[in-house]
Amino acid sequence: MGPHGAGRRRSCGTRQERTHLTGFRFLTFDCYGTLIDWKTGIELSLKRAFGGFPLQGKGLLDVYVLAEKEEEKSYKKYREVLRNSALRLRPTHSAADLSAAEAFANSVPSWPAFPDTRRALRALGKSGYARYILSNVDTDLLEGTIRNNGLEVEGYVTAEEVGSYKPNPGHWLRFMRKTGTKKRDILHVAQSIYHDILPTQEMGIASAWVNRYREPLPANAHPAYIVDSLESLVKLLP
Repeated sequence: MGPHGAGRRRSCGTRQERTHLTGFRFLTFDCYGTLIDWKTGIELSLKRAFGGFPLQGKGLLDVYVLAEKEEEKSYKKYREVLRNSALRLRPTHSAADLSAAEAFANSVPSWPAFPDTRRALRALGKSGYARYILSNVDTDLLEGTIRNNGLEVEGYVTAEEVGSYKPNPGHWLRFMRKTGTKKRDILHVAQSIYHDILPTQEMGIASAWVNRYREPLPANAHPAYIVDSLESLVKLLP
């Protein structure tokens, strides 16, 4: 592999000249929201399982995300997090709702990848980077996602494996133990400021924020690089 590594913090969009980075050997990725279109997956799967909600679109997703954040405060398997979060959206819980929540929890491997995901992972692998996923899900759900979407990665760390959810540092600590790598060798690639950018910042691990939804950067977040897609990241990295 040629030299890769950290330079100045910079932003890039769809038209970005190549920047030479020196030092990174491993690219770690958040999965749902970064590689996988979790917004589409969640909304379609909730509607398919429950038959509809009074809230739609962003309103439904905002309420769901808050419910899931509450459920992840203490560790439980992600299937339970999904079931409980879905049920929080319903005023009462019928037997049909319980069955629908179970169906929703099992839907994760069917959530679609973003259009640039497979192509970007393949290109980054050809450039010599080792690609790992660090995800807040159960191992079998992530394995199903990788298989169903044809994601080319060398390995992964899951919440089930470490017994905690990001932003807890357990995923990164486990990854470094598994691979024997150092913080300076890692560039973490993610969409979530809360779950990924802030904790890597606190750990001293460089990050690339994939701002797929054109959101403002919080004042307390300082990713090393800002891109609007994985396609843009491929153009940024040599």
